[in-house]
Amino acid sequence: MKTFKLFLILVFAGGVSTSCSQGTSSPADQYLQKDWAKNALWDDGKAEVATYDAERVVYGQPRSFEYTYVLVKETFNKEHQVKTDTYDRNDLYEVMKINKFCRIPTMKYPYHYLTSVFLKRDDAGLVHKLTNTSQEWCGNTAKSFVEDGNKYRYQYMSYWDGQGNGTDKLRKGPWFEDQLSYTLRTLNFDEGLSFDVLLYPMQISSRANMPEAEKATISVTKANPDDLSDIDSTLVFDPWKVNVSRTEGPDLSFWINGNYPNYLLRMEATDGRKLSIKRLKRDAYWDYE
Repeated sequence: MKTFKLFLILVFAGGVSTSCSQGTSSPADQYLQKDWAKNALWDDGKAEVATYDAERVVYGQPRSFEYTYVLVKETFNKEHQVKTDTYDRNDLYEVMKINKFCRIPTMKYPYHYLTSVFLKRDDAGLVHKLTNTSQEWCGNTAKSFVEDGNKYRYQYMSYWDGQGNGTDKLRKGPWFEDQLSYTLRTLNFDEGLSFDVLLYPMQISSRANMPEAEKATISVTKANPDDLSDIDSTLVFDPWKVNVSRTEGPDLSFWINGNYPNYLLRMEATDGRKLSIKRLKRDAYWDYE
């Protein structure tokens, strides 16, 4: 059994600092497959569209809904850091986009969330850009984290008192919980693999708090097939289970397929969130012709 332990210690006034730092990558990158997204699969002009049966606790009750994850390669331009419309320019680069959309019904009104996570195609460990929008009857909230040197430029528009509209800076280097559904698929899977990262909390909410990173331990084991017995057997091959444990934030478990492209099959969190894969296809979802 191979066991790796990596401790990230950032000392500031006797504690873990989330202030700006010159570090712009995580030492945990050594446990990721650097060329995972370079596979020709992502050059076919289509997206991976995975639909999950999901649960999340809202107003103290578990709510059932569908969650759709879209994974696709895009070409960005540096000028606007968005998908380019023109290709005769010299500032282009490739990213992997993960869009996550859901509509969560409650007894009175639904919650809508759309989260977009972008990572450069050759770097599965460092978020390049992350946005989240929330819409429900109480109001709209939008948050954006964009890579800016050794920091993230954080902009937000919140309907909550004490937040409103604002900008801030966030240290680059820690992972975001929101990237785990992608980043963990790129692991160099090995029984007993274990390492620590700093992790920002999930951003899928209507709040625009300043994220604080905490240490999280990521550990890998072979999955128990019984945990996936209710999932379409054609999607399951030699799966792995990846646990993410924290002191304060919710613990997470991910079940990931053992062959490429390592589909996310299931996720469970100690705060009541659940995902279980329902449908999977490759689709040019933007093309109606």
